[in-house]
Amino acid sequence: MSAHFPVLPVLLPLLAAILLLLPPLQYSKQGQRVTAAITLVLTLAVSLWLLVASLEQTQYYILGGWQPPFGIVLVADPLAAVMVTLTSFLSLSVLLAVFSGHDEAGHYFHPLYLFQITGINGAFLTGDLFNLFVFFEILLIASYSLLIHGGGKEKTKAAFHYVTLNLLGSVLFLFALGILYGSLGTLNMTDMAIKVADIGDNEQELVSTGILLLLAVFGLKSALLPLHFWLARTYGAAIAPVAALFAIMTKVGIYSLYRVHVQVFGDHAGALANQITIWLWPLAVLTVAVGVIGVLASRRLKDVASWLVIVSVGTLLFTIALNSAQATAAGLYYLIHSTLVTAALYLLADLISSQRNQVGDRFVSGNQVAYPKITGMFYMVAALVVVGMPPFSGFIGKVAILQSATATTGQIWVWPTILISGLAALIALSRAATTLFWRLRETEAKETMAFPVWQCSAIALLLLASPLMVVFGGDMIELTQHAAKQLHAKQTELPLGELDGSHGALIIK
Repeated sequence: MSAHFPVLPVLLPLLAAILLLLPPLQYSKQGQRVTAAITLVLTLAVSLWLLVASLEQTQYYILGGWQPPFGIVLVADPLAAVMVTLTSFLSLSVLLAVFSGHDEAGHYFHPLYLFQITGINGAFLTGDLFNLFVFFEILLIASYSLLIHGGGKEKTKAAFHYVTLNLLGSVLFLFALGILYGSLGTLNMTDMAIKVADIGDNEQELVSTGILLLLAVFGLKSALLPLHFWLARTYGAAIAPVAALFAIMTKVGIYSLYRVHVQVFGDHAGALANQITIWLWPLAVLTVAVGVIGVLASRRLKDVASWLVIVSVGTLLFTIALNSAQATAAGLYYLIHSTLVTAALYLLADLISSQRNQVGDRFVSGNQVAYPKITGMFYMVAALVVVGMPPFSGFIGKVAILQSATATTGQIWVWPTILISGLAALIALSRAATTLFWRLRETEAKETMAFPVWQCSAIALLLLASPLMVVFGGDMIELTQHAAKQLHAKQTELPLGELDGSHGALIIK
């Protein structure tokens, strides 16, 4: 059974989502909640098993009995296993906040939520560019519906722009796939990495065009400048748990850049090696700069979280531009940290909004929050994590990135950009705290609402991850370094295996 674990992070949420569309669970809210929770617990357990197993040897699963590069291959190497585990933990934590009542506005929230997890996990596990496109479409279709969950003019307007842009991105993705397949004769990423170094002079320009198209596609998915303008409005319109889950969406684009432009078109790609590096440096600086301006100009805590997502994307782009295993390892650690803390900020904004009535999470004077002690504690911890103050994971993540840039030509760009972005986050979050907690119309809290158990549980779980990433920092760094070294290693041969006739799949051990 363990040989089939690589497919389970995709299969479990997919089958559960289909089950929730059928009677008797279709109209049973409690049944849907229990089924979704059990599914995500199982998915997290499988993801942890894959993570441990991948440290010893990469786990492959090839469906249908077709040998690479023609079959559908799932690759659970350390990088993919880390991302799938992150997604499973994030989705399970956010689901707790959903139980506070966010799923009551429609019958299909939980199936859509699980379809979204299916697409995200599939994107992380696939070893084929075309199947990456397929999983992109699955997660995007689910996200379209999740975005407008609960209805409303603002959500519909944001969804229209979001759908339009992503349809354009899908078209560009198909163009890029056609160009690369026509030039290399394969879309299996390992096979591409092997063949690209020996490509003829006549086809180099075509492949170069395909590489730049992929940069545009992944730049749109990850909200790089100038393709960032959709994110703040889209995430701001979504309900808080959906926005929190969407914190991993931009990281799918960053992961794709790691996977394609480091593994396939990196140092070992011959004449086409590292073609996008010259574009990454200005994009990284400008993306962080725009994110900082957005953070300082925000008038809602939810908007601050959205612009912080863009800042984190620009920071991660530096780790790709530095083009070293050390930088990639630091980026992977920072990616985990930033995803969890921005998700916690979205949920925290919702918690504050529910206690301040009409003014919500806007930075205007209002009534004191109903539960100021626990809400204030969550806010203080989240702010310290975001800014990068010790002893939290943000400090280690940023220091690791700064160290990876030391003694390189990129140091002059990386150090001031990251340090200034941290200062801007400190200013913005300090100013927000002053308004949210101290500029009050009434000095006494009115505890008219029940204690938000589910919301507080979700936020606590996400924020707890930060000190745990410090306590187990040595193991985390070792894990990310292992994943980075394998990603930067030269691809020499396709994985082959023997057919398991009882299950119709190739198991490669």
